[in-house]
Amino acid sequence: MGISANRYTGRRFLLSGGFLRQFLMRYLLLLVAATAVGQSGPRVQISHTTESLRGVSAVSREIAWASGTHGTYLRTIDGGLTWTPGQIPDALTLDFRAVVAFSADEAFLMSAGPGEKSRIYHTSDAGQHWQLQFTNTNPKGFFDSMAFWDSKHGVVLGDPVPDESGKLKFELLLTDDGQNWRVVPAAQLPAAMDGEGAFAASNTCIAITAATSDIWFATGGKVARVFHSSDHGQTWQVADTPIVHGPESAGIFSIAFRDAAHGVIAGGDYKHPNEDGPNLAFTDDGGKTWTLSGLRPLAYFSAVAYDRRVNEAAIRARGTGDEKKTRMKAIPSERIFIIGQDFVFDFRPPNDPRRISGKKKLGIAFNAGSGYPEGGLLVVGPKGAIAVIP
Repeated sequence: MGISANRYTGRRFLLSGGFLRQFLMRYLLLLVAATAVGQSGPRVQISHTTESLRGVSAVSREIAWASGTHGTYLRTIDGGLTWTPGQIPDALTLDFRAVVAFSADEAFLMSAGPGEKSRIYHTSDAGQHWQLQFTNTNPKGFFDSMAFWDSKHGVVLGDPVPDESGKLKFELLLTDDGQNWRVVPAAQLPAAMDGEGAFAASNTCIAITAATSDIWFATGGKVARVFHSSDHGQTWQVADTPIVHGPESAGIFSIAFRDAAHGVIAGGDYKHPNEDGPNLAFTDDGGKTWTLSGLRPLAYFSAVAYDRRVNEAAIRARGTGDEKKTRMKAIPSERIFIIGQDFVFDFRPPNDPRRISGKKKLGIAFNAGSGYPEGGLLVVGPKGAIAVIP
């Protein structure tokens, strides 16, 4: 596959006229409702777009990016008081399912779609210009998810395509300089099963850990499996999981790891979002085995994320041998956000999760989330929905 270096100028746009006033009125009412449910509830933010959002990346409390349909991206540099939407002119037919940002100026976008509709873009000047770094030239290709260790080292996952022998292999791309992408040779990857694929639902079907070379990605369809590489994609192991599977609409939609050993997978059947699963499982051996959660009832989950502040505090406590003292201060060993279609579970084991409703209380729904370094979650969803869970 070739690499394109064409550059495009980002065009910013705002809703205007009466529609903007109606839009603002709607969200001002939602802000009042958010205040009414208390400081611990979701806080709705005005996005200035009605596009469906599935990509989100929180750099800090102040800086965050989001992405969605019709070539749309959004950026805030004031903690969500102002979201500025824009479109990449040549990408109006693209669906940006992933965004990974590193600052107010630098971000990567990944679009999901058949063949050449799967692309990777990069900006280093806050969206004034976008560089098209990679276009998938395989007509059967379809990008699903993107993750980065740092601004120079990243990975992109794509659905299985036939290799030279006709075996189905997942597509995996790596970059070592933040500019050029190389395809991992199909021979290095295990074969996919017929009817197996990955879900581009929330940019979380792939996971990495910052301090290691581990890569995990999760699948669905006929099977629900977890692929794991501990050496940056050179060798792989595959584990079966107990998550519901069978229909093409069912399987693992999201995977996250808080360290190289402890992880969580979540999913279900998006066509039957109220079915009880099994839709949630955990591992403490790096993904070799998975144990179903005892929580009931469950539902379809599109994304899962660890609270970054709690996770880092627990890691520091373990590293200093101060874990018991940390627990005595009532700081949990982990906090997990589990995102459903119209709610988020705020789960702090061993306590039962707190259900935070989006649809009933605030009239919004959720697709994806990104943890703040300072703790909490930024969530996005259909019709330009953006909200914060402290």
